[in-house]
Amino acid sequence: MSKRGGADDKALALAKGKRIRGAEDVLRKVQALATQLKNSKEVEKTLTELNLPYNCREVVDKDGNDVMAEIEAAMYSVASTILEGEGFTFDVPSRAKGNQMYVPELDRIVLRDAVSKRPFASTATCRKAAVTTRILGLVHELLGKNIHVTKRDLFYTDVKLFEDQSQSDSILDDLACMLGCTRSSLNVVASEKGVVVGRLSFREDGDFIDCQRMGVGGKAIPPNIDKVTDISSDASFILLVEKDAAFMRLAEDRFYNTYPCIILTAKGQPDVATRLFLKKLKSTLKIPVLALVDSDPYGLKILSVYMKGSMNMSYDSSNLTTPDIKWLGVRPSDLDRFDIPQQCRLPMTEEDIKTGKRLLEEDWIKSNPEWVRELELMLSSKVKAEIQALSSFGFQYLSQVYLPLKLQEGDWI
Repeated sequence: MSKRGGADDKALALAKGKRIRGAEDVLRKVQALATQLKNSKEVEKTLTELNLPYNCREVVDKDGNDVMAEIEAAMYSVASTILEGEGFTFDVPSRAKGNQMYVPELDRIVLRDAVSKRPFASTATCRKAAVTTRILGLVHELLGKNIHVTKRDLFYTDVKLFEDQSQSDSILDDLACMLGCTRSSLNVVASEKGVVVGRLSFREDGDFIDCQRMGVGGKAIPPNIDKVTDISSDASFILLVEKDAAFMRLAEDRFYNTYPCIILTAKGQPDVATRLFLKKLKSTLKIPVLALVDSDPYGLKILSVYMKGSMNMSYDSSNLTTPDIKWLGVRPSDLDRFDIPQQCRLPMTEEDIKTGKRLLEEDWIKSNPEWVRELELMLSSKVKAEIQALSSFGFQYLSQVYLPLKLQEGDWI
């Protein structure tokens, strides 16, 4: 084997003299974490139980008939005000940044219950009111026919009105919030993006799927998670990977055969289907989730979306967030610990530094001293590194040295 191809003697020596033991010993601390998770009696808190001094808005999964009834009630109200000569206005929950907040007791972002008016008679909002009305009609049609379409399909039904897909996508989120249902309840899904591979099987709309037989590319995560049933796995943990390149390396090396796990990625910024799928896996299997992201502020922002939710979809954070994901790597402290070459350490840009400082101001990071230390180390050194920096020791260093050593030592935060 060439020195570039695998974890050769030099690469193993760079593990700081620590010997990587057998797979059973490597996973001992992971399995202890899994046992702790399964024995945990902690019940997830809800907004209603907290009695917060302000009202918040959250959505739930709704049956198609229930969503249709909500749409019809909204349109009856519109018709009534028009007949009375008052025109019409939609009361749309405000998803502005100032209306979102982190609730420590829930460990996620929530949306405060404030409403903005969207009158058709106003020049500032008439177009948005028209788009809202049009999409309400399209969603009602989908629900009536009991079919699903992608957000792209929806956009192409009226390109002249919508102008840009980002506009129709934003209105979809407004409608889900307004109707009190999850976005998937509207029968509009995002195109497939995330992929999964490893020790996992399930049924998708009745078809049996074995994720150990999906090759290097893995199985596309279904856009309609409601059709995923009969989840089964003998994995010890879920490995959440930021990038497709690292996912492919681990899949090709059959990392999950040596260290039983499920590997998934959203190939960058997490999409709704991947976030829903991850939450469903963890709640069903009750095994730990360990994250492998770039050692830079954007890797941490991506991880925070999985853990705490996104500003854009804070109204659905209870369904989309997976709490207590462990940050396995690549952490800023790993750069010196694993002797990452200077040429693989990239200088942080001004924007990187600003993003890192903003992250340090987040309440959920302030509450975790280990995260604070890592971020402060990153900002003081002003360097970042990608997962691929580990390939400087050999293409299989990630799967044969770095990850086994981190797992063996329980080196996560």
